[in-house]
Amino acid sequence: MTTAATPATEASAVKASWSPMIALALAQVLMSFNVSALPVSMGGMVDEFDVPPTTISTAIVTYGLVVAALVMTGSKVGQKFGWVLVFRIVIVVFAAAMTLMTFAPNAGFMIAAQALAGAAAAIIVPSLVALIAENYKGAQQATAIGSLGSARAASGISAFLIGGLLGTFVGWRPVFGILVVLAIVVFILSFRLRSDSANSSVKIDLVGAALIGIAIMLITVGFNNLNGWGVLTAEPGAPFSVFGLSPALFSVVIGVIAGQAFFMWTRRRARRGETPLLALEVVESKPERAAVFALFVIVGLEASINFTIPLYIQIVQGRTPLDTSLAMMPFNLTVFFSALLITRFYSRFSARRIAQFAFVLSTLALVWLSFVVSNNWETLPTILGLVLFGIGQGALVTLLFNVLVTSSPKELAGDVGSLRGTTQNLASAVGTALAGAMLVALLSIGVAQGVAASDNLPESLQSQVDLNSINFVSNDNLRATLERTDATPEQVDEAVALNSDARLRSLRLGLLVLASLCALAILPASMLPGYKREEIPDPSPVRK
Repeated sequence: MTTAATPATEASAVKASWSPMIALALAQVLMSFNVSALPVSMGGMVDEFDVPPTTISTAIVTYGLVVAALVMTGSKVGQKFGWVLVFRIVIVVFAAAMTLMTFAPNAGFMIAAQALAGAAAAIIVPSLVALIAENYKGAQQATAIGSLGSARAASGISAFLIGGLLGTFVGWRPVFGILVVLAIVVFILSFRLRSDSANSSVKIDLVGAALIGIAIMLITVGFNNLNGWGVLTAEPGAPFSVFGLSPALFSVVIGVIAGQAFFMWTRRRARRGETPLLALEVVESKPERAAVFALFVIVGLEASINFTIPLYIQIVQGRTPLDTSLAMMPFNLTVFFSALLITRFYSRFSARRIAQFAFVLSTLALVWLSFVVSNNWETLPTILGLVLFGIGQGALVTLLFNVLVTSSPKELAGDVGSLRGTTQNLASAVGTALAGAMLVALLSIGVAQGVAASDNLPESLQSQVDLNSINFVSNDNLRATLERTDATPEQVDEAVALNSDARLRSLRLGLLVLASLCALAILPASMLPGYKREEIPDPSPVRK
């Protein structure tokens, strides 16, 4: 028989120490700091490795891809061998990845380091929820779950601030060296975690792992190569074409088919009484599926913004990482405080109402930004738009995570964690890839239209500049490139002005596209639970 814990029982219970939670919160900081530090370090990496900014986006996408592809398998590994033991091992692996990142000699090693970090994070992500369920009960458990959202937001603030300072005055490498030290601290603190028993009877579904891994890889690779391979028709740079169609399109379509095959296979295993890679009970209801979709949208939008702003500040404007951190600080601070304070509204408004309001606010913020944004990110209207979007984003991530956790029993905590990890990291990878591809595509169209309309940029000059590989560069770098051609000073000035206008238009159009995607999520948000937070059942019931 299962009964919900009463307030009296909960009040009389002995509260557990918060020391284990420090280790878990810092583990969340490890992952989030790494992802946030990549865009703020973009300028230094581009200069040192002599690569385009889209290469840095590839590193971010690689991390998210690996986490999303392996996190469900990681959840079963933790259940089979014991969460505490596996948690300690992968923290060591993460430290090794950050060591490789710190001393990476080229962009290839940097991407490999992010792949290794992603493999470690694929187990860290579900372990956080599982270990919280193991170490805390009742109100403490709800507080601990909420603290993960706060830790994620706080790490974003610290990554941009520390990364901005070090990147400007020292270099980008020490930013990741800090994570090596922090990983060692997490490893030491992990010995305060309550040890759980391994379950050797857990079977890892290798077929399911292959299907979900292939699905996520194909979807992410497809989105990441939309610009280079083409959206519908194949571009000259595409590795192959199918009846003239882009392989990026086929990659996404086949990935979606593989994802459907995964769910079909998982249902089959469940009917046969075998352990599936993901317990489908965590997504069997409409509110849970709505929460997953809404979480995907808002995290994808956050990743797009976190990539777009550093791209424009460091690459387009040629400013420092510190300038980037200062410009992003209002947004990051707002995300942190809204993630922390949103729980105060759970007893007054339903999850449905909070989510609907947050998505409407985020949509309006993106529309506002598309009209007021300029080449100066520190203007009051731009800061206001980022703050409004930060309120919606911070509230949604915490709220939607709580909806997922409190909708499932304790024994499915690992599955909820893996679902959250898959959703957030796939969304982050797709959001970053989509932002990069979309902005470069819009820039290419704008530049091509401007060149075609100009009477002062003859074909003889155009032939000296590769218009088929347009990317984001600063005005100074563009001038240096044009000065190596036959262009006159007047032609150089016109080309720079044309490129500046095209960049701003691509940014504004890109923000409108993101606003449209955000608006679409208002509908599934209406399917979230209509009860207030205080009516949600205790997520860790007492079993008799």
